[in-house]
Amino acid sequence: MAVKTSIKKEPRKPNGAKVNGKTDGRILGKSYDAFKEYKGQRYTGMQVGRSHKWNYDKGVWKETKVTPDRWELTYDVVKRRAGHAPEGSGVPVGTAYHWFIVSHQYVEKLNANDYSTSMVGLKFKLAHKRADKDKWSVSDATQYKNLIRILEDFITELKNDPAKTMPVPLHFQYRGKEYKGVGIPVISSCDNGVCHQLDITLNKKHLGVLKCLKNGWRLTDATQGLANAIGEEVFEWYE
Repeated sequence: MAVKTSIKKEPRKPNGAKVNGKTDGRILGKSYDAFKEYKGQRYTGMQVGRSHKWNYDKGVWKETKVTPDRWELTYDVVKRRAGHAPEGSGVPVGTAYHWFIVSHQYVEKLNANDYSTSMVGLKFKLAHKRADKDKWSVSDATQYKNLIRILEDFITELKNDPAKTMPVPLHFQYRGKEYKGVGIPVISSCDNGVCHQLDITLNKKHLGVLKCLKNGWRLTDATQGLANAIGEEVFEWYE
C-alpha cells in the first residue's frame, strides 16, 4: 500500500454552471437525471464517487434482543444536509427510497446511561418512488429477489477479500503521546487484501475517514503529522 509523494492534479469535472457566483441548480438537476455508466451499468442520480454529508436530529433508536447474538431495531429521525442544496437541484420533494443497510456498529460505554457509537458500512438501493407516483419503481417481489442477490453477492465478495471486514488495530507514539484505537475498513475502498480508506477512532475519539491518496494520507479532523503517523501504522499492518 505504498503512498506516492508526488502530487498530480487531476482535471476537475464541472459540477454546474455559475450564476452570480452561485451554482445553477438547473444545470445540476439535468446532470442528476442524465444517464451515466459505471462498469457497464447505466444509472441516473448522483455520480459515482461523489458524497453527501448529513446531520441527524435527535432520533429514536429502539431495539429488542431476540437471540443471544441477534437484535431487532427500529430508528426514526430527520436527517439534514450539512450546508444547502443549490436551488433546483436534486429530486423533487416527496421522492422516497427503500434502502437496505449492512454496517459495523462500534459502541463503548461511557457511563451508566451513555454509550459512544460509530457506524461504518454500506447501503443498497432496493427501490425508489417518484414524487408524482404512488408505486415503487419495482414490485415487492422484485425487491425481495434483489435483496437476496445483493446479500449473496456481498457474501461472495467478503469471502474473496476477508480484509474488508478486518479492523486494523492502532497503537503508536506520536510527539510523546500514546495513541490507541482502531481503523474500520471502508468496504468499497478495499482491493486484493488492502483497504485504502479506514474510519479512525483514537483514544476514544472519532476522527473520521483516513484516505490514502496519490499525494499522501489525508484525515479531515487531524493534523497532517498525525494522519501520516496513522497511515504508517496502517501501511505496516497491510505489509
